[in-house]
Amino acid sequence: MFGSITANLLSQVGAVGTEKDFISLVTESGPFEWAIIAILLLFSAISWGIIIGKVRALKVAREQTAIFLNVFRKSSKFSEVNAVCTKLRKSPMVGLFLAAYSELNYQLRIGSKSRLKGKDSFPGFEKEEFDNVKTTIQSMEGISRSLQRASAIEVNRLERSLNFLATTAAISPFIGLLGTVIGIIDAFRDIGMQGQASLATVAPGISAALIATAVGLFAAIPAAIGYNFLLNKIKILATQMDDFSLEFISITERNFT
Repeated sequence: MFGSITANLLSQVGAVGTEKDFISLVTESGPFEWAIIAILLLFSAISWGIIIGKVRALKVAREQTAIFLNVFRKSSKFSEVNAVCTKLRKSPMVGLFLAAYSELNYQLRIGSKSRLKGKDSFPGFEKEEFDNVKTTIQSMEGISRSLQRASAIEVNRLERSLNFLATTAAISPFIGLLGTVIGIIDAFRDIGMQGQASLATVAPGISAALIATAVGLFAAIPAAIGYNFLLNKIKILATQMDDFSLEFISITERNFT
């Protein structure tokens, strides 16, 4: 008896499977399920746009960072590094360098005015340009704070739009589940109105309802993977920024204190 019931159910499932494909299930969804699916597809499209854009931007940032660090470590003067900054604007190191460069230049201008009588302007911050007069910075903490502020700005710039990926990964399955629950409620209501509960009657409605959950997972999974991948790449750049800040401070201490 059990075998005959099982065979009957399988035959009904086979019949339903041959008559219904994915497209037809979607088209048979109700207006509420259609709205849920449209929202999830929009989330997915935006997420993919953010992922592709960020991957390209981080690739350029890494390439320009490598070039910038090579120039920085090979140059004997900060002015030589400053000259290449306009060509490497995509590197977060440029933002850090320019902030620290500006603060250092300002402090040396102030110091030069108090040491060099009769001079109203400061030509640059290379030590040889001060007529062999020792110049020192006023506050190392000021330069350190400039680097910290610039680092926070650059990290925020790199992390822009990642919150959308995190939100999509977190809420898309629940939005899809909501569509599925509403779809199942409608399916059982239709079954009650028809007065029969065979598998052939139940399966199409429940299958259509589950489409919303599938679309929710379709939106959430790439967003979660993309978020974690991009966040890891940004953390690597943030670590490089910390190392660069320490390196800049060390060079400044050796030459201007």
